Amino acid sequence: MPGGAYDLVLRGARLGEETVDVGVAGGRIARISPRLEGRAGREIEAGGRLLSPPFVESHVHLDTALTAGQPRWNESGTLFEGIRIWSERKGSVTREDVIERATRLLRWQAAQGVLHVRTHADVTDPELTGLKALLEVRERVRDWVEVQVVAFPQEGMISYPRGAELVEEALRLGADVVGGIPHYEHTREMGVESVREAFRLAGKHDRPVDIHCDETDDPHSRFLEVMAAEAIRTGMGERVTASHTTAFGSYDNAYAFKLMGLLGRAGMNFVANPLVNITLQGRYDAYPKRRGITRVKELWRGGLNVSLGYDDVMDPWYPLGTGGMLQPAHMAVHACHMTSPEEVVACYEMVTTNAARTLGLEGYGLAEGSRADFVLVDAPDRWDAVRRLAPVVLVVKGGEVIAETRPSETRLLGEPVDFWRRGKGVGP
Repeated sequence: MPGGAYDLVLRGARLGEETVDVGVAGGRIARISPRLEGRAGREIEAGGRLLSPPFVESHVHLDTALTAGQPRWNESGTLFEGIRIWSERKGSVTREDVIERATRLLRWQAAQGVLHVRTHADVTDPELTGLKALLEVRERVRDWVEVQVVAFPQEGMISYPRGAELVEEALRLGADVVGGIPHYEHTREMGVESVREAFRLAGKHDRPVDIHCDETDDPHSRFLEVMAAEAIRTGMGERVTASHTTAFGSYDNAYAFKLMGLLGRAGMNFVANPLVNITLQGRYDAYPKRRGITRVKELWRGGLNVSLGYDDVMDPWYPLGTGGMLQPAHMAVHACHMTSPEEVVACYEMVTTNAARTLGLEGYGLAEGSRADFVLVDAPDRWDAVRRLAPVVLVVKGGEVIAETRPSETRLLGEPVDFWRRGKGVGP
């Protein structure tokens, strides 16, 4: 639209090695150019800040969010105590309770540039209270954040009474994805059955699969190979996501090498949750303590799609958090030994473009003609954004500004200090 009218123009934003203007019209990115001419309903000066596609949350539990300490704190810090505490808290869950907490966290996330969220909803509840509430939330917030809901059998699909029936009922009600938790089933045989049942339901209802898989330090928990075999058998590949897979970090290298070949054939997605994985796992170890996280670097180096999720925000499994996606990216740099410039940038991509691929998003990204969904980060590039956990100062959804944050201002002896990487020889 050279010389034409734009609804919004963003001037002087950093995109790769260039500084560009972005013209938005009709909810779409109409033009990206070093210098745009023409009228605009609103112009915003970016000041050389990073232009980024929106952040994508590939794994969170909105139904449990913001319940830390209710009815008690997780004193052991383990996964299994967290499940027991949530089972107690679940008895007091109401529709209004879930809607209020989930909406509050989604507001936190959207304000930090997270415009796509995949949430797991516990369906081991005969009333499906949380699931129904999250389906309602999904519709309420769709103008400013897009939510996918996973039918997740927290207490087991096979072990919990009518577990598979409840998952299927959730799908009939409108759940977007089939979940599972094979390592929590009573026996290995029941775990294998649960994986196969998840794939059966996915095929029957034409849904993707996202399974909590091997979220344990136990090196004998090997349901990932079962998932991979089912992904190959069904041809579902890119519609399959293995979440957590922390046991992969405890496998011996001989088995891990064999498994990597199988995973490459399967073409699955992987979600690691470094904040929570590093917190929950390794709790039963004396020293040396395992890091308690899957082989993120190896999966990524192997060409597999890896994304990062927050997992839990102030709930029985993780008492901290704000929902901003640079926090798991920053943790991954440390926990996964991904400190080279290329690896740091990869961690940023794991909460943007890689995560978008995990969710199967269409039209995601920064290109002329794409939907005008983007964020402006208070950093010159992705590396610096991760380094400083830089704030998101502007969030645009469908061409509309939905959130703005004023960057903080620091002065030392009267002179401004901004903590940006500047000068030669500093950073990549």
